[in-house]
Amino acid sequence: MDTVHRIKMWIGGLTEIGLMLLALAIVAALLIGGQLPFFGGVVANIIGMVAQLGSNGLVGLIVLGIIMWLFSHRSVA
Repeated sequence: MDTVHRIKMWIGGLTEIGLMLLALAIVAALLIGGQLPFFGGVVANIIGMVAQLGSNGLVGLIVLGIIMWLFSHRSVA
C-alpha cells in the first residue's frame, strides 16, 4: 500500500508542476504576446479547446463540468 501512496504522491506532484507551468505560460503569453519559444501557443490552444467544447453544445458543457470537477476535487495525498 505504501507503493500506491508513493505513486499517487508523484503523480500529484507532477500534476501540480504542470498546472503551475500552464499558469506561467498563460501569464507570459498575455504579457509578451505571440508565440513563446518554450511554451508555444498556449493561449491559442486553450481558445481552440474552448471553441470545440462550445460547438458541441450540451456534450461540451458536460465535458467541461467533468474537467472542472476533476481539477477541483483532487488531492495530492
